[in-house]
Amino acid sequence: MRNASISRRTGETQITIGLELDGKGKAEISTGIGFFDHMLNAFARHGMFDLEVDAKGDLEVDGHHLVEDTGIVLGKAVAEAVGDKAGIRRYGSSILPMDEALVLCAVDLCGRPYFVMDGADFHSPMVGEFDTQLVKEFFYSVSYAASMNLHFRILSGDNDHHIIEAMFKAFARALDQATGKDPRIEDVLSTKGCL
Repeated sequence: MRNASISRRTGETQITIGLELDGKGKAEISTGIGFFDHMLNAFARHGMFDLEVDAKGDLEVDGHHLVEDTGIVLGKAVAEAVGDKAGIRRYGSSILPMDEALVLCAVDLCGRPYFVMDGADFHSPMVGEFDTQLVKEFFYSVSYAASMNLHFRILSGDNDHHIIEAMFKAFARALDQATGKDPRIEDVLSTKGCL
């Protein structure tokens, strides 16, 4: 079983995440931010991950601490669930449309954190109760906590809901591909012999 359960408690947030990489897309999500719940549900469903998120934070301030820390905990859960990376494909990518939005996402589970997000010029400060500036904070946190390269390129889009949802779904599909097993890979996919 490739799974993990990670908790993080600070003076600002209390977050617990359970992740099963080889799941069926089931999700139980509670963050207190409706649109963020929707995005995490989409991530689980489209990556076929089983995901439980119980996140509480200082939403009376704003959503920043909760969203950023949820990214940290999710990244750590991915790193733990994937284990020693023996037999995984390592790389994954997806180009995903959602109406007028088109998003490219690429992942490398290389053990080196790096994050790039090009073309995400959001038109609105908020989608529901979710601050659009937190999209970058969330994915940056995931990439660094998981020690993965994570790249996004927003190729088109006018509706911020569509763009952000396409990002979460594209990331889910790319990560599912990268964490997937390939029977031809006996150890790790690297000439160095480690990731």
